[in-house]
Amino acid sequence: MATLRPSMRPLTAWKTAMRQARCAKVQQRGKATRAVAADPPTLQSLPDHILFPKVKHRNGLFKKTGKQEYKPIKTYPPPPTALARCKDPVNLVERKQIVVLDPKGARALLFERDNKEAVRVGDVLLVRQKNGEPFSGTCLNIRRQGLDTAVLLRNHVTRVGVEMWFKIYSPNVTAIEVVQRAKKRARRARLYYLRKPSHDPGSVDNIVRQYLKRASGATKPGGFEGRNQKKGKKR
Repeated sequence: MATLRPSMRPLTAWKTAMRQARCAKVQQRGKATRAVAADPPTLQSLPDHILFPKVKHRNGLFKKTGKQEYKPIKTYPPPPTALARCKDPVNLVERKQIVVLDPKGARALLFERDNKEAVRVGDVLLVRQKNGEPFSGTCLNIRRQGLDTAVLLRNHVTRVGVEMWFKIYSPNVTAIEVVQRAKKRARRARLYYLRKPSHDPGSVDNIVRQYLKRASGATKPGGFEGRNQKKGKKR
């Protein structure tokens, strides 16, 4: 029987030759790379389009004036925004509206915290309106919220407790008068306990009626009214 070994020798020789050729190519590439690294190109040897590239004026921050000089382009700051001009526009609008609705500042002073003569809870107030009858009552609460500042008054109408909120800067409110001051300063900011029957002061109509008489000059301090004014005087 013939052997196959002699016929396989040419194929093995071709594989060895190809392997040697590949190794030779790899060695040549390595030599070229080492030669480039050992002798790098100088700046003078590079062309001008690489050393000094053209800069677009539209998108670039610098423009080319010479071969090695760059001048910065003049820039301008952005315009101020509306928030930078007015940080609290709502407060500004409210103050302008208060100046229009209360030009003299009398109502703002009447409900200011630092004012000693300001309205306190427990005082009896009389609110006159442009459309409607005046309403009087005991002040239970003062809500200080700028333009929406309001007071809560309580009174009895036909023996029924009635409460109403009044905005002090409302155009419908023509006047706010202090009828009677509280006898002593309340220890609470809201006198809601006056709604209970045991603490309810009742109607304030008699107090308001006497106040209106004094304001109109119908009565004089130490005297009496009407026809019996002379008879009631002490001799």
